[in-house]
Amino acid sequence: MSSILVVDDEQVIRSGLKRLLQRNGYEVAEAGSVDEALAQSSPDLYDLIISDLRLPGLPGTALIERAGETPVLIMTSFASIRSAVDAVKAGAADYIAKPFDHDDMLITIDRILREQRLRRQNRALRAEQALAKPDSGIIGNCPGMIEMHRRISRVAPLNTTVLILGESGTGKELVARALHEQSPRRDAPLISVNCAAIPESLIESELFGHEKGAFTGAQGLRKGLVEAADGGSLFLDEIGELPLEAQARLLRLLQEKEVRRLGATQTRKVDVRLIAATHRNLKQLASEGLFREDLFFRLNVMELSLPPLRDRGDDILTIADQLLVRTIERVGSKPLTFTPEAREAMAHYHWPGNIRELENAIERAVILTETEVITPSLLAIESAYPTRQTQTVQVDDDPPTGLSLEDYFQHFVLEHQDQMSETELAQKLGISRKTLWERRQRLGIPRRR
Repeated sequence: MSSILVVDDEQVIRSGLKRLLQRNGYEVAEAGSVDEALAQSSPDLYDLIISDLRLPGLPGTALIERAGETPVLIMTSFASIRSAVDAVKAGAADYIAKPFDHDDMLITIDRILREQRLRRQNRALRAEQALAKPDSGIIGNCPGMIEMHRRISRVAPLNTTVLILGESGTGKELVARALHEQSPRRDAPLISVNCAAIPESLIESELFGHEKGAFTGAQGLRKGLVEAADGGSLFLDEIGELPLEAQARLLRLLQEKEVRRLGATQTRKVDVRLIAATHRNLKQLASEGLFREDLFFRLNVMELSLPPLRDRGDDILTIADQLLVRTIERVGSKPLTFTPEAREAMAHYHWPGNIRELENAIERAVILTETEVITPSLLAIESAYPTRQTQTVQVDDDPPTGLSLEDYFQHFVLEHQDQMSETELAQKLGISRKTLWERRQRLGIPRRR
């Protein structure tokens, strides 16, 4: 239900307009002046403000600046072109003259609210695209993501097969989408398939299609997802879950650029760029006989490795801010901010579910909050935060004698990096994560994976 604030110094007009709007399903608040409206609540909490132009004290147009993104419809008894132009120039969504026809008022309100919803949807879409496209930013400025940006820009224009590695929830599909969008195939389809989500008995049919009668239940001809991606890109997520029989067919696709439907005698040529992703160690699976070694070598032409969220430093809060904006736009919530305690908790939490877990935590908090701020308890990570902090490692704070500061830094990092996170190392050394990284680079101390 849309909420509307009516501001008019004439009680009769306010009451009549309130009854009209309530009969048509709107939630209505009223005020007799700008000051009274501001004293009641923040104007940007409403979906629409309808205000008379001439009011005691401040004019109705004074609400426009204070309303933020909430549209303001101005009413005036002086139906002149000049007053209409002045109201629109001041930022009013529209102008209506008194006395107004009820149908005209309702039509105008409906149009303004629909336009506002479209603007919110467009902003949400742009925020989503900003997360998806490196041009407008797969978000991240940590060393691992800087290298990721560089590799994407290098390999995207080519037809090279790409293998994306990373834990679940790190954004592997976003990288695949970025590779497709920056390639010459961008106007052709990107077909995404989660190999773990399709039953093993159906995966070959889904990918490669089938002829009528190829198996029990095959009532007609079906084109597979590989053919659907012809001319474009095929993204196989969780490729480590692909059965061995389907792996053999996929190998033929990569080698011969052709596909044969189940039950068919003829092959079909297809032009598909393959992008695969997994959180599993394919090389180890191949050594155990659970993944075809020849397919692994075909896939592992260009490897892109996504770092887990916990190792991305300040990127965590940058991503959180973007996700908050996107979530607010999507659910139509009032403006919200994170408390300093929430930001601290997010920065130190381990995030085993990575960006997907962060996104879910923020969406839950946006839905549950009854104030204008998001606290650690709403994110449901407050109890996990101290747990991580108590997992301390006993260290000797006194440097060995005879060592310079840089020697001690190197000695400390090499001795403790297997037991401590980057955040814990930085805290023990009394420096920021950024400084820790810069010193690692200068001294040539790589991070261990």
